[in-house]
Amino acid sequence: MRHHDLVVIGAGTGNALIDDRFAHLDVAVVSAGPFGGTCLNAGCIPSKMLSVTAEVADGVRESGRHDVRASLAGISWPDVQERVFGRLDADAREGEKGRRASDFVTVYRGRARFTGERELAVETEDGTQELSADRIVVVAGGHPVVPPVVADAGLPYETSDTVMRLDAVPERLVVLGGGYIAAELAHVFHSAGSHVTVVEQRDSLLAEQDESIAQAFTDIVRSDYDLRLGRELTGVAGAPGDLRLTLDDDTVLRADTLLVAVGRRPNSDRLALDRAGITCDDDGLIEVDAHLRTSAPGVWALGDITAGPPLKHVANREAEVVAHNLLHPDDPRTMTYDVVPSAVFTRPQIAQVGLTERQAREQGRAYAVGSRRYEDVAYGWSLEDRQGFCKVLADRDTGLLLGAHVFGPQAATLIQPLVLAMTFGLTAREIAERPLWIHPALTEVVENALRDLDTAG
Repeated sequence: MRHHDLVVIGAGTGNALIDDRFAHLDVAVVSAGPFGGTCLNAGCIPSKMLSVTAEVADGVRESGRHDVRASLAGISWPDVQERVFGRLDADAREGEKGRRASDFVTVYRGRARFTGERELAVETEDGTQELSADRIVVVAGGHPVVPPVVADAGLPYETSDTVMRLDAVPERLVVLGGGYIAAELAHVFHSAGSHVTVVEQRDSLLAEQDESIAQAFTDIVRSDYDLRLGRELTGVAGAPGDLRLTLDDDTVLRADTLLVAVGRRPNSDRLALDRAGITCDDDGLIEVDAHLRTSAPGVWALGDITAGPPLKHVANREAEVVAHNLLHPDDPRTMTYDVVPSAVFTRPQIAQVGLTERQAREQGRAYAVGSRRYEDVAYGWSLEDRQGFCKVLADRDTGLLLGAHVFGPQAATLIQPLVLAMTFGLTAREIAERPLWIHPALTEVVENALRDLDTAG
């Protein structure tokens, strides 16, 4: 059994955790998939590169509203694939190559499972390698959920792990799911030329967003997609390339491609965590304390396999905390999730931080709402945008921000001043009145939403 000072399971954020500060240790990185993890290979980065491509195409199609006479000849999907994955696959290979060249890191390519307390078996191409370590960090991520009605049908389907690498754009694409992954990929393929049908059990898309956002987004995409809301998939039949999808109202949809985007599940079920004494919750998420330690001595966990928000920027911060705690056990840092922003890179773009209005009501908060539309500010006129808006919620007594929601171009950027205000405890009045806001920048929609609040603070 090979012994290491430290073993990291996962080569996404887990690989990024290791830097030259660990050069005095004997470190191992274990990964079943390519280096870079989901974000680089099948998640955040390729989906955003494809989203920008779709945005460019959409801009050409809609150029007439700016009195520009332009026409779109089409999207060259093979060239897009080469540009996106030619770069990302090379990055993944270089990431692994760099680790293998390290003087203090050993790379094991294979699936790991615990066999005991801080003991592992790694199934590699050359057989089973047994490892032990003084300390272990579990950063093993997750995988797409596939409902039994799809999995048991024996017919082809795609998930977010595979659909972006299709050789050709589907002619008829059915998207099962209405969350952020479904929304982003539906936008990409609709823009590339697919006829898109979305099947979602809830009555709106992006139902976890603020109700104003969810309703506005659902209303806007009705003209682009065939929406089947409040519906459930009950049967999958037909043949590859000619699927027949039955819904619970007996409607039958025809499609050449089915994309399943109903959520993700942690990879904890593949690790035999019970043999190591690592406790999980009912959803299979590893339970950790504020220092990101598991119930097993000497074992930490972070990323999508834990109960924190499943976002790459959250995992990056968690990795910073764990790295510090491994190196400075007598001065540990804690991980907090008080202010966590997120964004959906669809059309329109969406960003949020903090409470939704529904959550504020359910918590019995005394809150005020401020809102401004893009078309209320000069740069919104420049964009000819009549859909976008910024909505902010603040405590009516203190003036402190409770939540913020932006819907429209540049939303993921516009949310950041509000993230900073919530992080540093600035009131809505302070953030609106103390800094100078550039005129006529789009940030004025944020400033004016803040000024629209009626609070005492």
